[in-house]
Amino acid sequence: MTYCLGIKVKEGLVAIADTRITAGTNTTTKKKMYIAQKDNYSLFIMTSGLRSVRDKAVHYFEELIDEGVVYNKLYKAVNAFGEQVKRVAVEDKEALERAGLKFNLNTIVGGQLKDDAEHKLFLLYSEGNWVELDEGSPYVIIGNSGQGKAILNRVLADDSSMKQALKAGFLSFDSTRVSNNDVEFPIDVVLYKKDSFAIVEHRYEKKDMEKVSELWAQKLKEDLDEIPEDWMDVSFDKIKEKQD
Repeated sequence: MTYCLGIKVKEGLVAIADTRITAGTNTTTKKKMYIAQKDNYSLFIMTSGLRSVRDKAVHYFEELIDEGVVYNKLYKAVNAFGEQVKRVAVEDKEALERAGLKFNLNTIVGGQLKDDAEHKLFLLYSEGNWVELDEGSPYVIIGNSGQGKAILNRVLADDSSMKQALKAGFLSFDSTRVSNNDVEFPIDVVLYKKDSFAIVEHRYEKKDMEKVSELWAQKLKEDLDEIPEDWMDVSFDKIKEKQD
């Protein structure tokens, strides 16, 4: 499985991708982040789904970039990557389905190109269609998303800082990691500040984040103890009544 998270706040973009690849009983570590960085041209791509589909689609898209194709707005680059996903579907979908594999590739694309008024974040589906993330939905997760949404829903807002977004994003990943053995360190983090046209990338190993994980678990236990308990009395009184 996969955990990829993209967050858009006013200040910029934050993205996190785990690196675990699971195939049957085998696990390996592979990068799930593709970055294209030039003058006035910054974008990243994260994917969840079949690795073979991902590699082929990214290779086709990268080939377009290398051949000199230039996109002035991010949605045009998203359209182009969607076309490559559809191209792979034409080439491989039937054979994959005959082998019992579902053609599957969900993609997060973020960044800012020359004529974009601001940074953008998109979710692209396997069919090649997409939606843009806005103020009403400041984040998107692809892959194993169940356990990681709660904290993001509670603390993220459009005016959150990038540091707040990264903290919340890591805790979201950590909540997913402790509940699923197919999501794991290392994680790749990408930061993009609005109008900078400069993407920063850093890989965090488990040892780098152990203290944060432990502090988060400790804080949760302490906060649980501090929640008032008088509202429970009516229920526990019924237990006493049953015993009496």
